[in-house]
Amino acid sequence: MTKFIAYFRVSTERQGRSGLGLAAQHRKISDFVAGAGTLIAEFCDIQSGKDDSRVELQRAIQLAKRENAKIVIARLDRFSRRVSFIASILEQGIGLVCAEMPNATDFQLHIFAALAQEERRLISERTKAALAEAKRRGKVLGSNGRNLAAKNRRIADEFASQLRSKLDADLMRRSYSEIARHLNDAGIKTATGRKFFPQTVKNYITRLP
Repeated sequence: MTKFIAYFRVSTERQGRSGLGLAAQHRKISDFVAGAGTLIAEFCDIQSGKDDSRVELQRAIQLAKRENAKIVIARLDRFSRRVSFIASILEQGIGLVCAEMPNATDFQLHIFAALAQEERRLISERTKAALAEAKRRGKVLGSNGRNLAAKNRRIADEFASQLRSKLDADLMRRSYSEIARHLNDAGIKTATGRKFFPQTVKNYITRLP
């Protein structure tokens, strides 16, 4: 049976916590994998699609190589909008499956990636034009985003703190896999209402000093 590694990406911590975008990605991938193989791991980055040096994405790629598994994504733009990056992945022999178009060939993925890259360029141009116009009118830019980011970090830290309170000293000495299994067996969910994986546990535990 084909092994799959799910990769998700949302652009902001708020989307990650609320499930905006993430829930739809989970649904698409779950529906696809249910009839195509087995899911062995999940990775999620909270990062802009402009940056391909994403930590969780790189871990998903390395695991796919070790396990001879395919990476499954909900939409191609959740993976990358750069043709060159997607081409480099396919050239390494890593299977890439897009849940919303599972029968797409490598050639078709290149075409769709090119369209996504052009879409990103157009979005960037429109954004720059809008910011320039706002600046011309004397509007102060950036303060709302900084305040929201600080608020999101506080919420994430609070969840991590609450999670730590559920783990006794003995459990904290165990592996991330064992802790994830314990939390799942206890019915405890992540901040986005999902099951725990070893990497999820590590992200939360190492978030606080």
